Formats: sequence, structure tokens, C-alpha cells
Amino acid sequence: MRFSNLLLLAALSGLALPLPLTLGAAHADGIADRRDVLSVKDIRPGMKGYGLTVFSGMKPERFDVEVIGILDNFLPRQDLILVKTKHPRLEVAKVVAGMSGSPIFINGKMVGAYSYGWSFGSEPVAGVTPIRNMLDDLAIPLPKSIFGWPLKPLPGTPRGPKQATLATPGQRFAGNLMHYDPLAHSEQIRSALGMQGPEAALHPVATPLLVGGMSQAGVSLVGKLFAPLGLEPLQAGGGGAPDPTAPTRFEDGGAIGVTLISGDMSAMGLGTVTRVEGDKLVAFGHPMMQSGITSIPTSLAKVLWFLASDQRSFKLGAAVRPLGALVNDRQASIVVDQSAKAPTIAVHFELRGASGTPSSKWQFTVAHEKFMAPSLLATALGSAFQSTSSERQDVSWSAKGSVRVKGYGEIEVEDFGVAMGGTPEPMELMGTNLVRTVGALLNNPWEPALVEAVSLQVDIRYARDVLRLRGIENLTPEVSSGGTAKLRLTLLPYAGPTVTQTLSVPIPKYLAGQTVTLSVAPGHQVARDAPYPENLKELVANLRIPIYPPKSLIVSYEAAGAGVSYRSHLAEDLPPGALDLLQPQSTSVGPGRHQPFVRQIIPLKDYVVGQESVSLRVKEVLR
Repeated sequence: MRFSNLLLLAALSGLALPLPLTLGAAHADGIADRRDVLSVKDIRPGMKGYGLTVFSGMKPERFDVEVIGILDNFLPRQDLILVKTKHPRLEVAKVVAGMSGSPIFINGKMVGAYSYGWSFGSEPVAGVTPIRNMLDDLAIPLPKSIFGWPLKPLPGTPRGPKQATLATPGQRFAGNLMHYDPLAHSEQIRSALGMQGPEAALHPVATPLLVGGMSQAGVSLVGKLFAPLGLEPLQAGGGGAPDPTAPTRFEDGGAIGVTLISGDMSAMGLGTVTRVEGDKLVAFGHPMMQSGITSIPTSLAKVLWFLASDQRSFKLGAAVRPLGALVNDRQASIVVDQSAKAPTIAVHFELRGASGTPSSKWQFTVAHEKFMAPSLLATALGSAFQSTSSERQDVSWSAKGSVRVKGYGEIEVEDFGVAMGGTPEPMELMGTNLVRTVGALLNNPWEPALVEAVSLQVDIRYARDVLRLRGIENLTPEVSSGGTAKLRLTLLPYAGPTVTQTLSVPIPKYLAGQTVTLSVAPGHQVARDAPYPENLKELVANLRIPIYPPKSLIVSYEAAGAGVSYRSHLAEDLPPGALDLLQPQSTSVGPGRHQPFVRQIIPLKDYVVGQESVSLRVKEVLR
């Protein structure tokens, strides 16, 4: 066992060790220096000081601290100061989520931010991130625009040298954009961040994500999606109206909120300001999402209560005044610019029910971030759906919506679903075309896409209005080329007699002598053929391709000729060897292979789920 780990165990268990906690002469506490800042090398066990945090309301109060020692190189080029804290409330609550960022002072100088703790700790012992590491984060130059969105300083605020526009911040989804999945994106983030399991003893003091206006299922889904980011959702009431008595600027030790959703629903990460310098500040003492350069709205916040828990205590609070934006999210801190304004996505949701169920409208905004925006959108819409039409009976729903993208206009989307035994859970909204469209736009690898607004209108009926494709019978196991194949479909409703339908499928002459597989699937499950996009314009064009009618069946089989995809074009029914002839000699960028399909649309009166396939032999007609 490493000596540093032994020391940690000793600190937690109360064991006495004859060796000092500080090892070696070199300390990794950053290079930034200020007259009122104390370097780690000048800190000794037994030193006493105080911290600042908000226990109630908006005014920071003092709590006492005593240094236990230093953990050298706790993180890459970053030490950790181990302290005991003393305050009547902390004697009960121990280590408190939401206190992260609380500035710690010794001999009148700032040494760092309260930031790390232990689950199930029986005494108020915390880790402190050195302030010099945090000030190094503050010194990192920012671009003139973030995510294609210009930082907007207040009149007269000095700015640094102009920087090139930055591409989309945060971790981009790795996969087919047309099949964007928030849950898969969350798992990719977990893997990239190397998230440790619950056995890890020491971790950042979790940022409580205070959620209001959501159903319990919605809060649970937020927890599942955001677990890789260290955010713990708490159902803690809405954001509330702005407080006219709230301060107009952040202060050291004050409460700060990172606003992910605001309006008829709310979600806010709560923490503490460590140090304000001019128009900017550092807070938390650890990352919020480890996303680097970013742009997320922030707010002045107030604290309602310290809620003590044997597992993890936390602050309850609410936003009281929108102010600034989180612009940098690093290992040692988050950086906030009080004069910046972050982009948000305006969301309008309307649910229209069956007879006797009133219409309900929801309006809110979500943070414009490549992972959080689609995840929060799905969660918020699912929660609004569930809370407005909560029933323990079968529900069928259809939806029409739009996504407005700056410079590209609106993209129309359509969705439908059936929920057995109750309204759909928020999880079911993860795979909708609306969420996938937003996710694909924000995660494109070419240039920032500014999603300005999203709207969705949902119509529900308390019935299981759906047929299940039970099977296909091939009435013509062998058909002549140029003839017609006959298929009989069996469709099962929820109640009532079985429905059968006979389809006629023309079989072209070029399939003579072949065995053909005919696939039958609902229109809402079949993707139209489209070239893989190579820029944002082509992605938007693909997203605009009209989907097949949701109330239809699509009969598909492979076309005989070859096909190629090149940039924004598809070419089909090409002769053999065409792809080889089209390959350029002077560049590696050329057309790719594309398998074309022949499709036949069969309109229906109802939605269908399920898919089946059948094979038939095509005879050659002799003349």
C-alpha cells in the first residue's frame, strides 16, 4: 500500500502515525501568486484558520478549520490540503455537498477551496484544493466566442486579445449522428473520465443538482444520465422567481448556481464561489463536468438549509438572480465570467389529451451543451408528459415538432409511441426523432450548430391504438420475373379480431433466377437512404429528408445494381465495376459503396410495431 493511502486511512480511522503528513520539499500547488494567497509550502499541520460559506440565505458565514497535513501530488500537479472543520452545523452534517468552493483562509491569506470528502465519514474532515491551482485555471485565455456564441462583456469591461472561434466544447458523441443516443453518450463520458466505482474513498464533494418541477421518474433518469459527471439530482423544488433584494455581483464564499434548466422546470448545480477577481471568479475547487471551455448560464443563489445525512449531506437552495456564465471547467475549478451570456435552447411543449383532458403547455430553457441539452430535453419532455397525463391505462401518442437552427431554419420531426399500462416513462423519450435531431446537430464534428428553439405538440389517446405484425405468409413461393408476389400479413390489435391484409409486390425482370428476401417493417422504423454527411449543411439536409409515413408498412428488397455515395449525392443502379472506375487516382477522397433498396409504401389507418421477412424464388421467363 502506498504511504499516501496509508495516511488517508489513518486520517479516517483516527490512527496516530509518528510521521508528518507532508512529504518532500516540492509541492504542486500551481504557479499563480498573489499577496493575499498562501502557498502550500508554507502550510504546516496544526495551523488554524477559517472558511466562508453560506449556511442560510445569501450571506457567507465563517467556520473554523485546522490543518491536518498535505497530500502531495493528489492529482496531476496538484496537492490536496487535509483539514478538520468546526461549526455547530458541520458537527452534524460533516462533509456537505454544495460547500465545494468555500474559500479557506490561514493567517489572513487564502489557501484554497473546500472541495473533497468521504462518503459515510463520521467526522468533519475535508480536502482543500490549493488556490494557486485554481488561479492558474483563471489565467487560461478564452476565445472571443464559445460554441460559436460570442462572449458579451458589459460596456467598458476590458477584454484580452482576440482568439479564434472555438468549436463545440465538451465530449462529442462517438457514433452515427443519425442514431444519436443520450444513454450511449453518457456511457462514453463515463469511460472517457475513468469514473471510479463506489469503493473509491476520496472524491470531489458532489455538486447537488437541485431539480424542480419534474416527476420522480424524470429525476431518476437525470441521475442515471449525469452520474458520470458527479452530479447528484435532488428533488428540491423549483428555481423560483428572481429576488430583487439579491446582490448584483458574486462574492467570495457566496452561493453560486450553474443553471441547466429554467422556467416551468428547473435544474441547478449548487456550489460556492471561492475567489472573485474583477469580472471573473473561480469556484467549486473541482470540475463540474470536466468539459474544458464551455458556456452554461450561472446564477446567484441562496441556501435554504443544510440537510444532514449519514451518506452525503447537502445544501438545499434556489437561484435568485441570473448572472454570468460558466466558461471554463477544469481539474481544479470552474471559471465563471460575470459579464458573459450563455446560449440556451427555448423549449415549448404542448400536450393535447383525449376528450375531457385539458390542454397543457410547458415552457422552459435548457443549457446549450452537446451532452446535456439532448439529455435534459428528453428528461424534461418525458416528465412534462408524465405529470400532465398520469394515468394507469394504455396510452397512444403522436407528436409533431420542430427544431430551429440559426442560419438553417426549422427541421420538422414526427414521433409516435404506445405505452402499456400508463403514460410513457421519460426513458422512452430518449429515442425520439426530436432528441436525436438535437443530439446530432450539437455533436456534429464540423462547426458549431446553434439550436435556438425546440417545439413539440403531442396528442394522446387513452387506448392501445397499435397493431402488431405477427407474421407474413408468402402466397407465391415462386414468382415469374416481371410478375407479382402476393404476401398475406397477420396484424394483431390489442382487442378485437385479427386483421389480415394481402399485399401485391411487383418483382422486376432483373431478379430472374435469384432468391429475394422481402422485408416488411413499419414506416417509422425505416430510414430513408441518404449519403453520409460531410458538413453541417449536408447533415441538416439529411435530417430534413421526410420520414416514411408513420402509419404505413414498407416492403423492401435489395436493388440489383451497385450504388455509390459521394459527398451529398447518391447514385444507384450502376453497372458492375462502376465503383472501381469512379475511384480517383490523385486523392484518397472518393465515393463509397452504397447498397440501394427498392421500397414499396403500404398506407395504413393505424400504427404498426414489429417487422418480419420472407424469401421467394424468382423464375426466369423463357421465350
